[in-house]
Amino acid sequence: MERAELDTFKLPDEPGIYIFKEGRKILYIGKAASLRDRTRSYFSKDLAESRSPAIVEMVKKANSISFTQTDSVLEALILEANEIKQNMPPYNSASKDNKSFNYLVLTKEDFPRVLIVRGRELYQNWDDAKIKSLFGPFPQGLSLQEAIKIVRKIFPFRDNKCTPCPEQKKQKKGEKFKSCKPCFNRQIGLCPGVCTGESSKEEYAQIVRHIQQLFSGNFQGLKRQLVKEMKAASKAEDFEKAEQLRRQCSALEHIKDVSLIKTERISAGGGARIEAFDVAHTSGQETVAVMTVVDNGAIYKAAYRKFKIQTVGNNDVAALTEALERRLNHPEWPLPRAFVVDGGTAQLRAAEKVLKKAGVMIPVVGVVKNDKHQPERLIGDTRAIEAYERDILLANNEAHRFGITWHRKRRSRRTFA
Repeated sequence: MERAELDTFKLPDEPGIYIFKEGRKILYIGKAASLRDRTRSYFSKDLAESRSPAIVEMVKKANSISFTQTDSVLEALILEANEIKQNMPPYNSASKDNKSFNYLVLTKEDFPRVLIVRGRELYQNWDDAKIKSLFGPFPQGLSLQEAIKIVRKIFPFRDNKCTPCPEQKKQKKGEKFKSCKPCFNRQIGLCPGVCTGESSKEEYAQIVRHIQQLFSGNFQGLKRQLVKEMKAASKAEDFEKAEQLRRQCSALEHIKDVSLIKTERISAGGGARIEAFDVAHTSGQETVAVMTVVDNGAIYKAAYRKFKIQTVGNNDVAALTEALERRLNHPEWPLPRAFVVDGGTAQLRAAEKVLKKAGVMIPVVGVVKNDKHQPERLIGDTRAIEAYERDILLANNEAHRFGITWHRKRRSRRTFA
């Protein structure tokens, strides 16, 4: 498949899974925070250096891409694992040793533990007698770890550091309950109280069922189940439980998976281009603007661009507007994940106006400087700021350096002319 063919598949700038195919044969399945940006990364000039030979071969063989859009990166992560397990694509295995994949294990105990287990450990030390449920394979262990952190805040569970309270089994009906010492995770709300005896076997089993539904990919079914249980708890006047279920349902509706977006970029090599713009002049003389690029977390100097401002002099906002308009006149340049401008609200609004007029729906971030021209705060699109803060600051710093250097060269030539 060639880069020019990619646009025909109209992949959105949304989370989901993508599937490379050769005819009807599935070659490779991956997940993405942005389906559009992630698939573009497979057609970069340095693919052979950044990815395995198997992936390079896969891209050459593929002649189509299909996708499934999801509401969050967490859903995409789980859907990816389930689809890999069902279809066993050859290039998912070829690009990585099966034993280095990660799996989610729910142990077969009265109070099941929820654990991340490496493939080689699973094959060597685990059998059906120890496993209640098994989910995976998950290609990126870092992404799975971040996913578990998100899930655990919604559905607290027991891990290896939590031992069930022995006092619970000794307790007779009607006796005053004697609580055991809480584990650290109980103290911070990540364990439901298995260690203290606050969570009964039946109550904990309900949590386990919710986690099983979640990692089976049945998000909508889980939400319906939580609503059903919430109504039942309210009817029984167990308002504390009803409120807990309401919070869990709300959390599933509004998953904050910025950490997964960051991790997806690291583990998958990015689909994350950031462009920064800066203006330089001396009292309106020799006004110039520059564009710098950070791609996949690294400076990409070959994509830097210079603009000799033609319409204005001592007006940073107008100069920025001209530079952005001229940049957007180059459809052959790949669009970034975010545009970065040096300045405050005026520059931010000017950039947003240019993009809106051009019909380009890409977030803008402004870097506000202090009196020493050091970054003080970031303004604009909060999701882009949270996901790409490091790249934004790097690109902005490069833009300032590149702009000043070029402006000085032009000014010195004029001085000696």
